[in-house]
Amino acid sequence: MKTICSRILVASMLLLCNAFCFAQEATDSTKVTTPATEPEEEPNVVDEVIWVVGDEPILKSEVEALRQEEGVHWKGNPDCSIPEQIAIQKLYLNQAVIDSIEVTDAEVATDVENQLNYWIQMAGSREKLEEYRKMTIQQMRDELRSELRNRRITEQMQRELIKDVAVTPSEVRKFFKDLPEDSIPFVPTQVEVQIITHTPRIDPEEINKVKNDLREYTERITKGETSFATLARLYSEDPGSARMGGEMDYVGRGLLDQSFAAVAFNLTDPKKISKIVESEFGFHIIQLIDKRGDKIKVRHILRKPVVSDAALDSMCMRLDTLAMDIRAGKTDFEEAATFISDDKDTKSNKGNMFNTDMQTGMRTSRFEMQDLPPEIAKVVDTLEVGQISAPFVMINSKNKKTCVIAKLKNRIPRHRATMTEDYQILQDVVLAKRREEVLHKWIQNKIKSTYVRINPKYRDCDFEYTGWVK
Repeated sequence: MKTICSRILVASMLLLCNAFCFAQEATDSTKVTTPATEPEEEPNVVDEVIWVVGDEPILKSEVEALRQEEGVHWKGNPDCSIPEQIAIQKLYLNQAVIDSIEVTDAEVATDVENQLNYWIQMAGSREKLEEYRKMTIQQMRDELRSELRNRRITEQMQRELIKDVAVTPSEVRKFFKDLPEDSIPFVPTQVEVQIITHTPRIDPEEINKVKNDLREYTERITKGETSFATLARLYSEDPGSARMGGEMDYVGRGLLDQSFAAVAFNLTDPKKISKIVESEFGFHIIQLIDKRGDKIKVRHILRKPVVSDAALDSMCMRLDTLAMDIRAGKTDFEEAATFISDDKDTKSNKGNMFNTDMQTGMRTSRFEMQDLPPEIAKVVDTLEVGQISAPFVMINSKNKKTCVIAKLKNRIPRHRATMTEDYQILQDVVLAKRREEVLHKWIQNKIKSTYVRINPKYRDCDFEYTGWVK
């Protein structure tokens, strides 16, 4: 019914427009005109609907906005490829509504802040970014929110469509057996790395300072001087939730830090603030918003005690002594990583770092340089195989400063992929091709069953997919 109504509305608007234009022409024809000495200018159209996909219009301004994006290269004629890509996203978004696929506000907020931080880094400062884009940071944030929400929903919809796609070893062998040698992909230079990390202890005075701040927040909220959300925006050091007033979306116990979950799931009164909770990320106070089955929705304020420079220097000196002992043969790197390192992800693997594919979940010990944490990549790039680095400071996955020594275990030079050495990479290539085929077929079928209307100016485009023009 909604689609039919939308079509009637669009048709009515077109009829009214035609009637107005006809009347205007009739009025103009009665006027005395003189020959024009200058060519007539095109009407100054503020915006117009150039496509309609289902119930969703595509505006000319949307196309122009994407055309202005830096670093984006469009295949073929941008006047054709840009609206087609917008139309494809609308197909995914429409299916996501049907399949009840949603994303959380917290996920979108994290994406927005990551994008803004990237832009700020590229521009050099917040002020330079605002000057360049002629917008405030808040205006950019508001503009990005809808765009990145749609992008995340689209990606989630795509993952749902390809979740059952798989390939067998025989399919991989057959695919590459039939490829000409010059078509076999090159594998970039890869490295295997081991690390030992040690995070310095934080001074008790710093911890007490953070706890006192959290107690003060609790007191101010309890007295009604301010709200939890206001203080979270001002003081919380959790970038994913601070902008949302500390609010986290509904989440199960298993996805939370154990200490945090133990307190959060015991809260019963939304008017009360929790005791101070220590987690692996820092110290928190928590406020209940709602419980729904085995999930909980809360606000929190996170504060992170700062490690002193003196403590960092002292810990790095200890790791420097350890590195010298390893070089002298007094101990080996694997044993030291197992018993000394405090990095949970590597100490149980003798210090070996592992790279996990976010789509397949497959793990490998091989990294391309850009996939390593930047501090590690910078150091490893200067090492010979078997060499151990001097100590250096990096920000770990918990956003804490830690001291590190690294060992370059192996370097695999750039080469053409082989079945024996690079099966996982070749499997990923074939898997990506199969997924692309599944998505292409889905889009083609979706176009057939979706109402599409295209402005006549775009009907002669050489589109990637057939069936847009009906």
